[in-house]
Amino acid sequence: MRFGRLALAASALLLLTTASVPSGTPLSQTPRHDVFSADTAEDGRRGAAPKPAVLRPPHEVPFGAFVGSWDTYIPQIAKLSTWLRNADLQVGHTYLAGNGWADVEGENQVLGLWSQWRLRDPARTLVLGVPMLVPNEGNLSDGQVAALLARGTKGEFDQHFLKLARKLVAFGGGDTVLTLGWEMNGTTYSSRCRPDPAAWKAYWRRIVTVMRSVPGQHFRFDFTPTRGLDAIPWTRCYPGDDVVDIIGMDAYDMPAGASFEEMVTEPYGLQDQVEFAARRGKPVSYPEWGLFRNGDNPEYVRRMIEWMRTHDTAYQTVTDYCPHGFWGCDRNPRSAAVFRQLMSGSKGAPGGVSSRAPARR
Repeated sequence: MRFGRLALAASALLLLTTASVPSGTPLSQTPRHDVFSADTAEDGRRGAAPKPAVLRPPHEVPFGAFVGSWDTYIPQIAKLSTWLRNADLQVGHTYLAGNGWADVEGENQVLGLWSQWRLRDPARTLVLGVPMLVPNEGNLSDGQVAALLARGTKGEFDQHFLKLARKLVAFGGGDTVLTLGWEMNGTTYSSRCRPDPAAWKAYWRRIVTVMRSVPGQHFRFDFTPTRGLDAIPWTRCYPGDDVVDIIGMDAYDMPAGASFEEMVTEPYGLQDQVEFAARRGKPVSYPEWGLFRNGDNPEYVRRMIEWMRTHDTAYQTVTDYCPHGFWGCDRNPRSAAVFRQLMSGSKGAPGGVSSRAPARR
């Protein structure tokens, strides 16, 4: 739920030679027993198998925050750490703009600066939002999106993702976590699934295959819908266990009046996410979370952090600007106090994200 387009610098840090290759989530009234109908068709196990064990003893989770576009964010990490009494922010989170294909290929300076931050500590991880289509915030119709997805499945856009993969590896970011086509079950972005779910899944698979073809990569691909039903059940967009490493969820405090228990139990909500992931032996993540429709809500903050610490969570990054955040937003003093109390001094997880989500080779 990142609003506006990121401003990226035009200067180049390094010249690389690369070859081309041949939001709002309403609480749904859907009956809970229908939630995983698409999943049932996929594996035939829903209903017969017992619920998987998804709770874990309380544990630290690698964490960070998104507080703005790349040129101001990296210095803010140290300031946020100081505010949290020297907590170890192990996760850096940013996005590639999606105005054109050059954005998706990655600005050299952006990738270079983030890689420098990443390489200073082996426990750190870069999480990078990667659009699947451009313009990613261009208000494209469903018909336009479907036509672009069809072109993607035929390999027309492969070269852009190959260039991005090669740049990341060259800069030292070969283990980056990629939230490819994030919030695909909604309507905000062009990289969305509803116009043609079959084509979307085939295109995701093609992108992953292209990026994994680059020597030296250990990328992890994070399938990250919004919480709840939204425009389409996110299970209908799931591209397959072999091309997904982490099952994420952008989970804001919404809609207005919703309790945390409703966020857990709603169809396609938090409980369905962790069960879906557990059946596949995959961790979950929360690349975007924060306040939104219920004002200064410390109970949500407390419960969300507790949820992440008691499930198989690879990482979490709060969206820390108004109205969502705590340190970078003065509208939420009670929530900020709870967040600071719970996260102050946290050392994250030993080994960082890599200890929670081994890369697929």
